[in-house]
Amino acid sequence: MSTPAMNTSAMNTPAPGPGDGTRAVRAGLPAPVKYEPTLPGPVFAAHYHLPGEPTGPYTYGRDTNPTWTHLEAAISELESPDEPAETVTFASGMAAVSAVLLSQARAGDTVVLPDDGYQALPLVREQLDAYGVGVRTVPTGGDAQLGALVGARLLWIETPSNPGLDVCDVRRLAAAAHAGGTLVAVDNTLATPLGQRPLDLGADFSVASGTKGLTGHGDVLLGYVTCRDAELAARVRKWRKVVGAIPGPMEAWLAHRSLATIQLRADRQSANALALAEALSGRAEIEGLRHPGLPSDPSHATAAGQMRRFGCVVSFVLPDRDHAERFLDALELVDDATSFGSVRSTAERRGRWGGDAVPEGFIRFSAGVEDTRDLVADVLRALDEAARER
Repeated sequence: MSTPAMNTSAMNTPAPGPGDGTRAVRAGLPAPVKYEPTLPGPVFAAHYHLPGEPTGPYTYGRDTNPTWTHLEAAISELESPDEPAETVTFASGMAAVSAVLLSQARAGDTVVLPDDGYQALPLVREQLDAYGVGVRTVPTGGDAQLGALVGARLLWIETPSNPGLDVCDVRRLAAAAHAGGTLVAVDNTLATPLGQRPLDLGADFSVASGTKGLTGHGDVLLGYVTCRDAELAARVRKWRKVVGAIPGPMEAWLAHRSLATIQLRADRQSANALALAEALSGRAEIEGLRHPGLPSDPSHATAAGQMRRFGCVVSFVLPDRDHAERFLDALELVDDATSFGSVRSTAERRGRWGGDAVPEGFIRFSAGVEDTRDLVADVLRALDEAARER
């Protein structure tokens, strides 16, 4: 099932060491202890026994927690399996985004953001403006951010972009940015570390909302930042301490538990998304079909050069708002819900939020792990019903 959605061209030379699934099921686990669980349970603690000088690893609950330690080690193994890296986890993806931008940029600095990225980025821009940080916004496609790098402190890349699914060349952008002394952060939410590894592509920060494909069950809010530079990681960690944007121990434990199945989920979701995109490509009522795994997609060549899996999201445009709503209402195996990356397929008319520059009939579809035949059949049947009711 996974073969059609795996990108073998981006893996010309197999990396040494274990495969994605083997790594995922053991990532971040402590050494085995007789009679103890493989994955220790969540540690609920605001404070710890602390006699004498506070020199131990765990002092206060806003600073450190053993449950975070295991999860952060696990994510580091997935994001950077071949080089040491540090991960800092957060209460949400937006907390992680804010931590990078607000810990690195100062008044008078300039930050380059995509103008077609996650819909909450404009809120971050407002905050940066308020702090005296200049912001340039440029589209993701065509590596357009290359033209906005001069004098910038930080380049923020989102690839594939959400919800439009444009892809940019991370290696090219990172090399150009670093040549001018600009730091590079990549939002890896949609791809997950099984889809691409931004640090291997030259980025300084890999940032993601773990709420989505990383944990994959639609029941945890989480974010993280991974980087190989200890000084950059320390600044991000200090920001977390100052702001208090920490994950709960239960959320962190649930996230770590979920990592064991990430390869299984990512393979099925990617295969389902590609099969769905192929089925939709012949529908007359659909325009603007996007999925980076489709050979006909404008971003396919770039995606094939840096992605190992093409992700779970497919986007397309139906004729108008009413048509899109009829389609969503007719679906039986798909939840009408925001977010993506869950084991259950979801879809939504993205224009209902008002924050994305998309047509009223724009659909963002996240493929789950249902049987491919059933999922595709449900979508095609819903499209037929929506067309008949016009």
